[in-house]
Amino acid sequence: MRTLTLGHSPDPDDAFMFYALAKGCIETGDLRFEYILQDIETLNQRATRGELDITALSLHAYAYVADKYALLTCGASVGEMYGPLVVARKAMTLRGLRRCRVAVPGTLTTAFLVLKLAVGKFPHVVMPFDAILGAVATGTADAGLIIHEGQLTYQKQALKKVADLGEWWFEQTGLPLPLGVNGVKKELGRPLMERVAKLLRESIDYGLAHRTEAVRHALNYARDMDEPLADKFVGMYVNDFTVDIGERGRRAIETLLARAHEAGVIPRAVQCEFV
Repeated sequence: MRTLTLGHSPDPDDAFMFYALAKGCIETGDLRFEYILQDIETLNQRATRGELDITALSLHAYAYVADKYALLTCGASVGEMYGPLVVARKAMTLRGLRRCRVAVPGTLTTAFLVLKLAVGKFPHVVMPFDAILGAVATGTADAGLIIHEGQLTYQKQALKKVADLGEWWFEQTGLPLPLGVNGVKKELGRPLMERVAKLLRESIDYGLAHRTEAVRHALNYARDMDEPLADKFVGMYVNDFTVDIGERGRRAIETLLARAHEAGVIPRAVQCEFV
């Protein structure tokens, strides 16, 4: 029996993807998984040290760990004309953020990368993703960069949308916005990496085929959401690109990383390796 460490963030779409694996709904043979649930920025930082065998990653973080991890072609979170939001207490423009204190969920998140492409330099403060809405509502921050379920719940705090970065990206490129990916350690060797990819694909397929049970499992990780809203959020980020990133998804990944390098947001060009 071999145990592999598997990290993912405690949010509904990741919980949905890994439901079948975590609950033993699919056969894994001689493989077992030790699940580590941590926020995405913590997982990004751990990936820079190569600590986990399989891990959810921000695509931004992949630029720094491509020597250690390959990308699985399944399990990606991709938005077609939607993505992370910038919200504030009052109406403003993206350009206006250059004079604001923006709360962000981590400097290795893809949301932060895309906002830098859209705005350039801006004052920011890093805080846990689930603290950002409150910080903006109370005036601790002038604006906030929102990921995960906050994209659907921000209006409960009377906040206004400044921009949808998925819309901005589509206007620039005509492509979907790749946000989260799953990395598998290259040192595991190609045969085991391919087994991991197959099992994750089976887990996603099982969740989609047993949607009600999988959404109810995901609801355990949904803050301030009822079952219909959790189902809506899962539907946003567990989609056709999640099942298989495909040619267009790969092009979106490569385009975002190339533009980030050209803009000096990431230090080097990235050659993607997919499994």
